[in-house]
Amino acid sequence: MPLTSTEISSPGMTINMGPQHPSTHGVLRLLVELDGEVVHSCRPVIGYLHRGLEKMFEARPYRQCIPFTDRLDYLAALNNNLAISQAVERVGNITVPERAQYIRVMLCEMNRIASHLVFLGTYATDIGATTVFLYAFRDREKMLDLLEMMTGARLTYNWIRPGGVPTDLPEGFEKAVRSVFEELKVTLDENNRLLTGNRIFRVRTEGIGVISKEQAIAWGSTGPVIRGSGVPYDIRKIAPYEVYDRLDFDVPVFDQGDCMARYLVRIEEIRQSMRIVEQCFKDMPDGEIMTKMPKIFRPPAGEAYSRTESPRGELSFFMVSDGSLNPVRVHVRAPSFIHLSMLPDLLKGVKVADVIAILGSLDTVLGEVDR
Repeated sequence: MPLTSTEISSPGMTINMGPQHPSTHGVLRLLVELDGEVVHSCRPVIGYLHRGLEKMFEARPYRQCIPFTDRLDYLAALNNNLAISQAVERVGNITVPERAQYIRVMLCEMNRIASHLVFLGTYATDIGATTVFLYAFRDREKMLDLLEMMTGARLTYNWIRPGGVPTDLPEGFEKAVRSVFEELKVTLDENNRLLTGNRIFRVRTEGIGVISKEQAIAWGSTGPVIRGSGVPYDIRKIAPYEVYDRLDFDVPVFDQGDCMARYLVRIEEIRQSMRIVEQCFKDMPDGEIMTKMPKIFRPPAGEAYSRTESPRGELSFFMVSDGSLNPVRVHVRAPSFIHLSMLPDLLKGVKVADVIAILGSLDTVLGEVDR
């Protein structure tokens, strides 16, 4: 007599995705329990990239900490440079020249564009669209050329320093940036039509990995993740730093809360970042670019908290001074760590193929997770 479906049981299957997997966006291990094709549970395993950076900060003078921040979110190193520099400046009561603030904002937004282009290309590949990957990385190379023209580096910049920036804009920089932006505006529209309008891409992203507004707030998510769930939370607007309060830009928000919404937020953010950079060129005053700093920097005892908006969300540094040459405590609030903690609830009950789409939509960087 044949068995009925209720009499057939399966022990399920445990699979490891990572820590070396082409779709995990870093050294991340996902321990996934499957019931057929459906995810029963998922446990993220982190720590493969742990280097003890917070203790390394505490073992060095303040200004020697800056190069380590390039290795946190290595796709947006300038944003990390700015976050820790602001913490040092606040604990030491340092005022940054106005021109330097405009240059900082401009470069961080260009770094945001380069980071989102990496997301665009890799996320398309995750879903199975290889053409967009080539186009997105072609555009990213142009952005890196501009950043190299300014800083001399293409990935780990160590360029924004406490007190300002080390050098002024090079000759011909504004013209080069505007030329690249004119090309990027065209290619971004082309990529948008090619990918966003693709039927397969929409099926793989619409209604997948839905995060409600209440869930996004409860988990403490930030950046494109929370804005894709309908919450207009952006540090550049709610707690402006540098000169963001003088700039006119919009915060892209989509209410659907799915993978497509998070993707669309980042596409629109590229356009807004170009808008910010163009305003910086227009409004930037002449003047100094660096506050005169003492050779031996010894801030008074106290503490400072720096909140910034990185491409992945709210990136913050907490710093405590006891009056000595080194900070006595440094802590990094990394958005990717918060977003990875959402995966066990987010992946429960989805198909195994959707795991990659959901993980990619969070756009995590493991350098800032493990620290």
